[in-house]
Amino acid sequence: MNRVYHPTDIIRPEILELKAYHVPPATGMIKLDAMENPYTLPQNLQHDIAHLAGTAPINRYPDPNAADLKSALRKALGIPESMALMLGNGSDEIIQIIAMATAKPGAVLLSVEPAFVMFRMIATFANLQYVGIPLKKDFSLDIDAMLDAIAEHKPAIIFLAYPNNPTGNLFDKKDILKIIEATPGIVVIDEAYHAFADASMIGELANYPNLLLMRTLSKLGLAGLRLGLIAGRSIWLNEFEKIRLPYNVSVLTQHITQIVLHHMDVLLAQAEQIKTERSRMITQLSAMNGLEIFPSDANFILFRVNNATKIFQMLKDKGILIKNLDSSHTLLDNCLRVTVGTFDENTQFIAALQNLLNDNN
Repeated sequence: MNRVYHPTDIIRPEILELKAYHVPPATGMIKLDAMENPYTLPQNLQHDIAHLAGTAPINRYPDPNAADLKSALRKALGIPESMALMLGNGSDEIIQIIAMATAKPGAVLLSVEPAFVMFRMIATFANLQYVGIPLKKDFSLDIDAMLDAIAEHKPAIIFLAYPNNPTGNLFDKKDILKIIEATPGIVVIDEAYHAFADASMIGELANYPNLLLMRTLSKLGLAGLRLGLIAGRSIWLNEFEKIRLPYNVSVLTQHITQIVLHHMDVLLAQAEQIKTERSRMITQLSAMNGLEIFPSDANFILFRVNNATKIFQMLKDKGILIKNLDSSHTLLDNCLRVTVGTFDENTQFIAALQNLLNDNN
């Protein structure tokens, strides 16, 4: 009699216990849930991209080293020539590569809580022990708890987002430097929201041999191209390159990104528009009764409201999709996160939220 196989016979138990990362459908909705740039590229640039897409050598594999793209990224993002550069299919792939490379038996990946959920999920994928240190109630680093955890667990890798997702705040730079100095492993600073923060750790790369800096172009307006990068000393990146799958950055991503990087002024101007809208939204949200607004250096705003899950669903019913973080972490109880959209999108969200608050008082 043939045996009937079941996933529980084959799949690791910690994977069976996971829930897949859920991306809700957003067709026809005002989409303010995923920290995307809401602006399209100018028509002349769209025309150049369309021409390139039609003539790109998609019958050939892409440049496995993406040499021209790396050169363009160095110039556009100010990455020091002394630092090596590795590209990924979004930042997620880079996090996974680093986790796989450091996953010795008993190795620890350490981060804060709440943080980017993929830090914890990818640690599980790679069979790393995950340790998350709670932030303080104001979402600042608990530096004493972090230093104690480093001394106890001796983490192979620490991930810190700067600004943090989903809270939106920048951690104290002095505290981050203390963490870098204290850890026996490597520290990766994830600067996905750098363009909206007016702050970066890039100037510290030369000072700390165990510091790596991760960026993405997704928040700048190229989310659909899926391009992430990490900069740091070649002693680390040479090892990570052994795990990176060949041809992981497509022909179209390499060529289109290079075109767009020649127009960084367009992307940076859009980032400034987003920052202006962020300020307007914070002012209007702060004037509403029943909301607690948290400071943001990113392209989203975290706020707390009574009956958050109910408010989230009612906004969704009105065609406005934001992110429900209620019950995802004790520090995020009754919290919702809204991405900064266009003026019209933000205005509709503000009006809808105000009406819901009035109706529920």
